[in-house]
Amino acid sequence: MALDTTEAGDRARARSEWWEAVGWSLLGVVLAALSVAGGSLVPGQIAYEESFLGARPCAGAAAERGTDPCLRTTRATVLSAQPAKSGAKKATVFQVRLLGPVPAPADRPFHLDPDGELSRLVEPGEEVEVVTWRDVQVSVRQGGVSETLPGLPDEATMYVGITLVGVWMTGVAFIAAFGSGRRARCRATGRPVTPRGGFGMAKILCVVVVPLAVSFFCLTMWDAWVAAGMTVAIWALIAFPATFAALRWDRDD
Repeated sequence: MALDTTEAGDRARARSEWWEAVGWSLLGVVLAALSVAGGSLVPGQIAYEESFLGARPCAGAAAERGTDPCLRTTRATVLSAQPAKSGAKKATVFQVRLLGPVPAPADRPFHLDPDGELSRLVEPGEEVEVVTWRDVQVSVRQGGVSETLPGLPDEATMYVGITLVGVWMTGVAFIAAFGSGRRARCRATGRPVTPRGGFGMAKILCVVVVPLAVSFFCLTMWDAWVAAGMTVAIWALIAFPATFAALRWDRDD
């Protein structure tokens, strides 16, 4: 009677493990699709970054049209210059508006570092030079002082980091599916069952934070495809040993 009860319990656990394997497999497929979708954006973003990095100052007719992908310099008078709050976090910035008519995108307010030298120099009524590229505000200059503005298209490598988060999570999902299927077979045949590897919040944060941190580091060191390639290489050197270690350590029953 006790033996029958044990066998029934093993069969129930085996069925549960099979369902877990199916669930992990489906999750892996979804994550793989999202990773492919994210990865498909990388070439376009890097091409956009390369176009920006290779831009040269506009000259002649190109400067007048303002439509060519060159660096256009616009000279205009400051309408207002004052501290302001920006973004969801309400960060303090030094907001400057120009007196129109000013061609886009220089006609939009731009934000300087509130502690920067330029924010202490710019005042209403004075003339500044704004460098733009396509629809991007690149930098502001007054006299011999210049400041690069935030939001430049030079962070395509972050798309690589986001894609690698999905790739790593996809790998973990399929590893979990394989492990659940193997435990189900072991329970069904009466063989010893390998303990399940724990996957707590610390490991989840590692899977998310490491690729993003690596991509941020690489974009500060390299540009475009070089940064993307180094991001993948450094991530692989971290992810594969870390995943193997996670499978071998901290196992629970």
